Amino acid sequence: MFARDRKTPIAEWWWTIDKQLLSALMLLMAVGMFLSFAASPSVAERLGLSPWHFVIRHAMFDLAALPVLIGVSFLNHRQARFAALGVLIVSTILLWLTLKLGTEVKGARRWVSLAGNTIQPSEFVKPAYAVLAAWLFSEGMQQKGMLARTIATAMLFVVVTGLLLQPDIGQTALMLSTWAALMFLSGISWFVIVGLFGLGVGGLFGAYYVFPHFAKRIDSFINPDGGGNTYQVDKALNSLLEGGWFGRGPGESMAKKVIPDAHADYVFSAAAGEFGILFCLCLVALIVFIVLRALSGAQHQQTLYARLAVSTLAIQFGLQCAINLAVNLNLIPPKGMTLPFVSYGGTSTIAIAFGMGLMLALTRKRPEERMATGLPAYRPSPVAVAAE
Repeated sequence: MFARDRKTPIAEWWWTIDKQLLSALMLLMAVGMFLSFAASPSVAERLGLSPWHFVIRHAMFDLAALPVLIGVSFLNHRQARFAALGVLIVSTILLWLTLKLGTEVKGARRWVSLAGNTIQPSEFVKPAYAVLAAWLFSEGMQQKGMLARTIATAMLFVVVTGLLLQPDIGQTALMLSTWAALMFLSGISWFVIVGLFGLGVGGLFGAYYVFPHFAKRIDSFINPDGGGNTYQVDKALNSLLEGGWFGRGPGESMAKKVIPDAHADYVFSAAAGEFGILFCLCLVALIVFIVLRALSGAQHQQTLYARLAVSTLAIQFGLQCAINLAVNLNLIPPKGMTLPFVSYGGTSTIAIAFGMGLMLALTRKRPEERMATGLPAYRPSPVAVAAE
């Protein structure tokens, strides 16, 4: 089945996939499942559920995400682009439908119910937009006069407007960062970069005055003693501190047992209390390896589209991880951002599997990809240069 001389799709996939990147992603999923056993039973018991409620559901989400990860990685560059387009259209429509039909939680409408399941469309928008916008940017760089960047920016405006109306400041910031990363990678001037940074800072000030819940989080972060609700952050920090270097052992962390979202947004803090700082450093090292491996793989792609798409997906993945870790360490205000493949959450896990599947598909070693996609190579081949 996996022999080199056999031309089956599975054999071709096996010998062209980035096995180190795939292994690292699957290991991250395994770590998330392992931490679910440690962090979620106490949360389930507080909610009056079976101790294994979240563990079982986490396993079900992983079982659903794994075929998505592997299946999407079989796509070629052209198929990956069309898959991203289809997912972006559907998820953007659902994103806007949440404003009318969505379930309201803590004053925000970010989830919509479909066939008895709750879905957060913004999670699927992120990887789909990264790939499609990367293709548009690459086309704009290679075909002068094409308004590709304008189209990508217009798409961003549609998505960001829907996110702000929910409201969801965290996902908005991540989408804007994705677009900014593409702008930077496509070679804009430093003058424009400084201007974009200024707009970003201005946008944060504007959000502070427009969205009361965002202002409340900022105020509580700046002045914890001012009466804001810092209970969850305080308990998360206690869990980080009580674990020490080697942790208190499975089931022994006291702070973890009172963190409301120990299985979700604050799973990193729960892991520190149970298994210690060294375990958490290993987890961070695994995340860093995934990002650097993907960025390295992007540099070896023949097409500009693949280089931009893989780099943007890696940056997006890394930023989401960095935001979650920063919240756990109380470096930034709470954002409600999951730790990819580690935090509990069905939509997040499957959406990240889709994004990482696209990354694996675009980093496969296929020398014929240039002809298959119809796109010119970003760098001329050494043979062509020698012939000249």
